[in-house]
Amino acid sequence: MSPLPLLTMLALAASPPSTSLPQAPTKLPDGELGEMVKLGKTLFEETGTHPLTRELVGNALSCASCHPGAGARPRGSTMIGAAAAYPAWSPREKAVITLEDRVANCFMRSLNGVRPPAGSKASMAITAYITWLSTGTPIGMNATGPYGPNALPKLNVDTSKPSVEAGRTTFEAKCATCHGSDGQGDPPVWGPRSYNAGAGLAQVPRLASWLRVEMPPDGPPLTDEEAVNVAAFVDSHPRPDFVLRDHLPRTGRAEASASNVDDVRAPTLPPRS
Repeated sequence: MSPLPLLTMLALAASPPSTSLPQAPTKLPDGELGEMVKLGKTLFEETGTHPLTRELVGNALSCASCHPGAGARPRGSTMIGAAAAYPAWSPREKAVITLEDRVANCFMRSLNGVRPPAGSKASMAITAYITWLSTGTPIGMNATGPYGPNALPKLNVDTSKPSVEAGRTTFEAKCATCHGSDGQGDPPVWGPRSYNAGAGLAQVPRLASWLRVEMPPDGPPLTDEEAVNVAAFVDSHPRPDFVLRDHLPRTGRAEASASNVDDVRAPTLPPRS
């Protein structure tokens, strides 16, 4: 995520990181393109239940689980401007990837499902919707990672030595109401119905940055330290492994951008040597 300037520790301690982000567009393109954008928004919110995508999803999540408000809110894990970063270099894939590739990777990892065939209606619709959210954003291809200009900043704290036990305490107090003490609430945050070990949120630094601005949705935000510890607690639990061959279309062929990735086993904390 192409990092925004880090806020001061004082500001971070007081409230979630905030930036002056542009608003999402409101006028759809004319004709069939506009209809495709509308479909993409629907799929973004109903990924696991819509007829076009439900067979591609392997858990209880949707795109909107990680990007609330269908990614159109000018804060948090917004998708506004994201499309302007592509094509982008992806260290994970060891390849230059397109926005459509990035969407496909989320199906394989965050949704623990199957990569949509390139050019399929579902893939094109979601890509069209995310591109529409970038209307007016200057093109700025990212040479360091597949992240847009408004992506979440990394926390300015040490994430290498989190406290799982402290995370457990905070989770019980601030997260279990929705997610359940067993992590199987709405949505589930570990186990077979959650994201797999290859997802970005299976890495403590990324999950902590996300938690810092998105959770809890109806209460005081987590502090940096709380976010890091909760991320460690969540990612210390079992979840599906990421084995590339299990997430490819029936043809079994990986596009170039998916052919170089490594399998990842769960749990992801503590990290394996």
